[in-house]
Amino acid sequence: MFNKAQTPMSIPYDRQKSNYTHMKILLTAPYENVKALRELESLSDEVIYRSWKPHGRAYNPSELLAMLKETGADGLISEHDEITEEVLRGNPQLKFVGVCRGTPSNIAINVATELGIPVFNTPARNAQAVAEMFIANVITLLRNTIPAVSWLEGKNWGEGAHTSYLEFKGNELAGKKVGMVGFGAVAQHIARMLVSFPAEICYFDPYYNDANTDFRKVELEELFSSCDVIGVHLPVTEETTGMIDKKYLSLMKPGAIFVNTARATVVNREDLLEVIESAQIRGAVLDVFYNEPPDAIDYKMILNKRVLATPHIAGATHEVEDHHAFIMNNNLREFFHNGNKSIQQLVNKGVIEFVK
Repeated sequence: MFNKAQTPMSIPYDRQKSNYTHMKILLTAPYENVKALRELESLSDEVIYRSWKPHGRAYNPSELLAMLKETGADGLISEHDEITEEVLRGNPQLKFVGVCRGTPSNIAINVATELGIPVFNTPARNAQAVAEMFIANVITLLRNTIPAVSWLEGKNWGEGAHTSYLEFKGNELAGKKVGMVGFGAVAQHIARMLVSFPAEICYFDPYYNDANTDFRKVELEELFSSCDVIGVHLPVTEETTGMIDKKYLSLMKPGAIFVNTARATVVNREDLLEVIESAQIRGAVLDVFYNEPPDAIDYKMILNKRVLATPHIAGATHEVEDHHAFIMNNNLREFFHNGNKSIQQLVNKGVIEFVK
């Protein structure tokens, strides 16, 4: 590792180019991509890599406090660890905290801002992963793939019969109208992929207007009443909690599919269960639930034959960790090395005047 006693001529070439910042970084987020880890090392004095994955769970506040004290780190890059007020107030020397997630819900943001600690996130790290699973599972439901597989495994294929061809005939996604409730990075990624099917795309988002003329902005009532597939892509806020309820779900067409790979609590659970159990819609693709692990009501949806349910894995790919590593590295390069204080990935923008 480079230390301050070395002359510039002895610094590795990649570090000379990086114009790195004098920081010792405790890294608990997975950085299994060797290139990304070496890049991070070139951007700092030292990286102490202690991924939470071999530990078997995210680090709790006591463990973080102990590691920060032991290492003397003045930078922290985390993924799921509990970065509480106690952790932050116990480490006012931190020059930044990086959270390798789209929504940094595991850190006391207000306290970080008060202490002058910039917090960076990695939005869109899982956009490709979620987009692929969204489309794959919608097609799986449209094509009746799961019941067809069960039928085959049940040895129901009779000699000369065309039962499967008739019983499991489904629909194509091409030509369908797909509506996005919320049009952030993930929804936009899905939309760009669907255009090639082709599919008609419309979206509802009061805070965003897309310049792409292939995507049409509409009100929620039109979106729910006219679309064949409706995807929810909302964060949990005071405004969005329970926002999708009977008022909108009751507008859906009988052949429509409801998809939620974002957050369960933005949908009224009882209202969604009602439209599923009463067969008011064709079905639902659900990757998130009110309770994880699920409770009895969640399982009513999970076990319903009209639902394709997965255990919150839409963003679970090995490549997501590569994405978050390179996004975070770029955050540090832009903010500290290039002096770009207006990067999108700075979560607490009010911290600028206090930056160390």
